[in-house]
Amino acid sequence: MISSMTGYGRAEIIFQGDKIVIEIRSVNGKSADINIKSALIPKKKEAEVRQLLTSRLQRGSIELYMNVERCHVMEHLINIERFMVYYNEIKALQKELPELGHQDNLLSTILRIPEVMERKNQEPDHELWSAILEGIHFAIEQINLFRETEGAQLARDILHRVEIIETCICKVEECEAHRIDGVKERLLNRLKELSGSVQPDMNRFEQELIYYLEKMDITEEKVRLRQHCIFFKQTAQDELCPGRKLSFIVQEMGREINTIGSKANHAAMQQFVVMMKDELEKIKEQLMNIL
Repeated sequence: MISSMTGYGRAEIIFQGDKIVIEIRSVNGKSADINIKSALIPKKKEAEVRQLLTSRLQRGSIELYMNVERCHVMEHLINIERFMVYYNEIKALQKELPELGHQDNLLSTILRIPEVMERKNQEPDHELWSAILEGIHFAIEQINLFRETEGAQLARDILHRVEIIETCICKVEECEAHRIDGVKERLLNRLKELSGSVQPDMNRFEQELIYYLEKMDITEEKVRLRQHCIFFKQTAQDELCPGRKLSFIVQEMGREINTIGSKANHAAMQQFVVMMKDELEKIKEQLMNIL
């Protein structure tokens, strides 16, 4: 079953009057690249969250955001010692420099100094952390639903393109008889041009023609390409996270198509080879976003 690596999940939890919003976003990536942006998750809990995201989301560039409204977990405390230092220094400056005048908003000015207001991080208690984990699980479920929905659309697209490649293989086969006849006709015409000065050995000519046509034979390539197409469709439908394996199968399909193109020596066949290459490139682009 195909799933996309792109997704979005959101969860809102209410805890003791606080509203905590959890958002998880993911885009395509070669491995699980996780970025946690939240002061609510303590450092010692980050490993647990990363392991959870990796096990449930597998791959992708994943970002977790968490915001809180009216949160009681974060407290701001006044550093009284630092406050008094700034207060006494400002009062002393006012005595030394009377032109500064009287400052009515002295208190609010000092409180805006970052060193005066200390923000104390409190570890979330068991109940709060359980609520946060529940919210993360819900957001993961939402992003997985998003991924499955987009993955179904991707699956329809790439499987349709594989079917186009299979159709092109049939079209190539239809051109083969004309190609062989064309080769024979060209060689016979060249022999007729030489018949005035040279008498060809027709038995040897037939041997060389068979050898030449064997070098142009694409039967093995067609069989392998058809098998790769069947394997691709089975893998896409049966495996849970087939992205990497599908990329390897596509590489093998590309080799067979290139070999058919190099042996074609026929304008119509080359056109179908170009069509197969075009569809294969579009499949490769889509596979970059498949889990």
